[in-house]
Amino acid sequence: MFRSTISLTTRRQLAASIARHPTALPSVSLLTRSFSATRAFRDDTDDTVAKTSLHTLTEDEQMMREMVSRFAVDVVQPKVSEMDEAEKMDPAIIKGLFDNGLMGVETPAEFSGAEASFLSAILVIEELARIDPSISVLCDVHNTLVNTVFRHYASDHLKQKYLPLLATEKLGCFCLSEAGSGSDAFALQTRAELKGDHYVINGSKMWITNSGEADIFLVFATVDPSKGYKGITCFVVERDMGVTIAKKEKKLGIRASSTCQLSFDDMRVPVENVVGEVGKGYKIAIEILNEGRIGIAAQMLGLAQGAFDTAMPYMFQRKQFGSFIGDFQAMQHQYAQIAVEIEAARLLTYNAARLKEEGKPFIKEAAMAKLYASQVAERASSKAVEWMGGVGFTRDVPAEKFYRDCKIGAIYEGTSNIQLQTIAKLLAKDYRE
Repeated sequence: MFRSTISLTTRRQLAASIARHPTALPSVSLLTRSFSATRAFRDDTDDTVAKTSLHTLTEDEQMMREMVSRFAVDVVQPKVSEMDEAEKMDPAIIKGLFDNGLMGVETPAEFSGAEASFLSAILVIEELARIDPSISVLCDVHNTLVNTVFRHYASDHLKQKYLPLLATEKLGCFCLSEAGSGSDAFALQTRAELKGDHYVINGSKMWITNSGEADIFLVFATVDPSKGYKGITCFVVERDMGVTIAKKEKKLGIRASSTCQLSFDDMRVPVENVVGEVGKGYKIAIEILNEGRIGIAAQMLGLAQGAFDTAMPYMFQRKQFGSFIGDFQAMQHQYAQIAVEIEAARLLTYNAARLKEEGKPFIKEAAMAKLYASQVAERASSKAVEWMGGVGFTRDVPAEKFYRDCKIGAIYEGTSNIQLQTIAKLLAKDYRE
């Protein structure tokens, strides 16, 4: 039915990693929640239709999830507050992500990757976000945007050169946004001019996640402004080719995640570093961002679950008027409602991921998942602060950080208004037909 996709070597690495991080998870139920929704798939062996919960995971996916959960709790969690205060990523954690095979989740084994499913990548992002959304988005952008561009569009030469590096040691980033091109992502001003066997790139980028630590950059620039979006081309650029890391943004949330301005001044890039075809950068960006939205949905889902998991135990430790605050009916209704919304966000996210894996249309579902998960993350983290009262308002517990971190979900990789516009456009198309 579901085919096991992780190589034997990777499976052994996962098992060894779980053994290295034996700390018990906050609750076994977090890994084995039941889901009421079902989806049907065809069993290739007997041509019968079996029904399973949407949350049914392969053995490999479950192993990946458990390993990442333990890594997040044991390795990431002790450093979350320190990184947030310093607004800097701990290099040891980035190395740990590579060492545990989490930076090439879908990358084929021949390129040193885990060769796992897309849902595996989504589970990695979700579990990391339960502990620290900053680490989660670093892993998310690297896997769902950068690695995916290389796998789907790069030449064999570029795949062989860069995919093994991206899976084992070199962080990547996706350089599309500029000062004048946010939601209108294709109003680019960065220019690439062909000169013999290389392009000369001039311009700048803004809001580039991972740029502070990255070594490999996917840079979108136009080779012919007169052609509009049809002149946009994607280039692979290495840091030492002339990438200047300018201002590092001081942000409300996900502060450990580097978000910098970049500048390119007569940067020379070999012709062979064009990804796909000249003028096809717009197509690459559109298709990859649709997929990347499922990753952001997973990040917001994990954030919501993390905030919920932070606040719930407190409500059964703190007493007022002789009763645990979690036993008051008004509180029960609130956390029951949030639990329902987190469950719904998870189902939307997993469904979009499975549709993508199955090669079915998923753009509308990805937009719905990203929109709703970001909304639930805001509500869940806000309520978590309230439920914990004065304690929740301090930096002594993670609730206030989840609250700060959640806001970006409504902004990057397509604002909430852009998601609504996408959903409405596709719905109108269906009903007009």
